[in-house]
Amino acid sequence: MNAETETPTPPTRRLFVLLPLLIFLGLTGLFLSQLLSGRDVSEVPSALIGLPAPQTNLPALEGSNLPGLDSKAFVGKVTLVNVFASWCAPCREEHPVLLALSQDKRFTMAALNYKDRPENARRFLGDLGNPFQAIGVDEAGRTAIDWGVYGVPETFVIGKDGKIAYKHVGPLTPETARDLLLPQIDKALAAR
Repeated sequence: MNAETETPTPPTRRLFVLLPLLIFLGLTGLFLSQLLSGRDVSEVPSALIGLPAPQTNLPALEGSNLPGLDSKAFVGKVTLVNVFASWCAPCREEHPVLLALSQDKRFTMAALNYKDRPENARRFLGDLGNPFQAIGVDEAGRTAIDWGVYGVPETFVIGKDGKIAYKHVGPLTPETARDLLLPQIDKALAAR
């Protein structure tokens, strides 16, 4: 074949061939910028912030001698609600932090026991200590859906007005408790 008889590729066809590559490179750049942004993944936005805590009336953890989880108990005081399960390894990691927080008597600590067997939850709290004043059992996980729970552990700060003031996703560490959670609790305590 003669070089003079070859027809050049039309510009639109070249663009059509390069378009998937350009889209791929653009998306890769976007994902990398989000990944490397240094954003704290525990700061998951919640549509429930500023809204009343979901109506909750969970039965008490059998054998714990504590009341269940009732949303009426949130009104008038600041409450920390922790979602935990005995089968959750990060819940075990954060438990010393919850025990330390329970020494602060300015707020109440309550728990939502998520998709757990009562005997396993009792053993978990018996082995590690119980920082909670109320524990509600959510065997089917339906109440957790109302709360917008992504997974365990998660911790909510409920203001005196019964509204969700803050949500922390993932295990609490001494640093996240000090730098993120306690300032939110202080803010909720100062609110009228």
